[in-house]
Amino acid sequence: MRRIAGFAAVALLAASTAAGCSSAEPGGNAPATTDPDGLRVEVVVGGLSHPWDVGFLPDGRMLVPQRPARIALVENGKATDVEADLGDVAVRGEGGLMSLVVHPDFETSKQFTTCFNTAEDVRLVTWRLDGAKATRVKDPLLAGLPNNPSGRHSGCRMALDGDGRLLVGTGDTAVGTVPQDRSSLGGKVLRVDLATGEGVEDNPFGDRIYTYGHRNVQGVAVRQDGLVFTAEHGPDVDDEVNLLRPGANYGWDPSRGGTAGGYDESVPMTDLERFPDAVEAVWSSGDPTEAISDTAFLTGEQWGGMEGVLAVTALKGSKVLLFTVTPEGGVHSVSIPVELDGTHGRLRGAELGPDNALYVTTSNGEDDKVLKITRTP
Repeated sequence: MRRIAGFAAVALLAASTAAGCSSAEPGGNAPATTDPDGLRVEVVVGGLSHPWDVGFLPDGRMLVPQRPARIALVENGKATDVEADLGDVAVRGEGGLMSLVVHPDFETSKQFTTCFNTAEDVRLVTWRLDGAKATRVKDPLLAGLPNNPSGRHSGCRMALDGDGRLLVGTGDTAVGTVPQDRSSLGGKVLRVDLATGEGVEDNPFGDRIYTYGHRNVQGVAVRQDGLVFTAEHGPDVDDEVNLLRPGANYGWDPSRGGTAGGYDESVPMTDLERFPDAVEAVWSSGDPTEAISDTAFLTGEQWGGMEGVLAVTALKGSKVLLFTVTPEGGVHSVSIPVELDGTHGRLRGAELGPDNALYVTTSNGEDDKVLKITRTP
């Protein structure tokens, strides 16, 4: 396990890769965040193409959406294609079929919701699963999220909060004015009713928007105490892990207040000069970026000293970063397990399973896999 510094606005500092854990935290006296026994990584299923997410069904099966407009139903290490009308999914560049959320009442409703690009927009659709066939029952649940024809910055990460409300991280579609424009659903985190797609009554602006000023939200994780963390792609610097505060501005504005044409990515990820009240990231990658993706908290006593750690996957970095998070939501330290440091290629989805194991998807394009990660006893 190697460890790196991990405080707001502090760049990644590579620690040595000698055996065991080497410390790189200020002061060198931070408590260890991992057990020396390491991690076990098992392949659950292979043969997939850009799996974006993992949804767990009550009977132990998994639904795995794949960006090229396919849904796999995984059972006993085998994947079969779900029969579903996905003809309107626009698969271009970063876009396609992305996040999936299984409804909490799935045992009776058989429903799940997907997020994907169409030719016109990014939208959410709710489905009913019968055997290996899925039928649309709410089409759309939510439509009109902005869409770049190339698929760039589509966001589309979904998660349920502690009240069963649906959180949706969206991208700014590489349009400079979108993140700060509260009439647009792009560059935001939305909070909506899972049944209707409408904004939740206590949302800060009385509509669907929960936070704004984001670039491209790729991960959303809800801690057991209700705190919400997101992972967000930076431009050529400063991937961010953010702690969400309702109604807050996270400071991304590539239009420079509408004064710059196009999409000026030289601006800071959190522009405190233009927006003094913007919320700073609890962790920033600095230079280089890792292209961090999904997020999940490790829970359950089987994780030992790792319980409560925030796991974050990385695409470009081809690793999992493990964040020790304080009770207040700050990042204390970061470590990288050697078992997941460049060993499986690009890593995208991260979900905690009903068995409290961490499930991670690869995103290499060929023979992609769902990995099961547990602590070595």
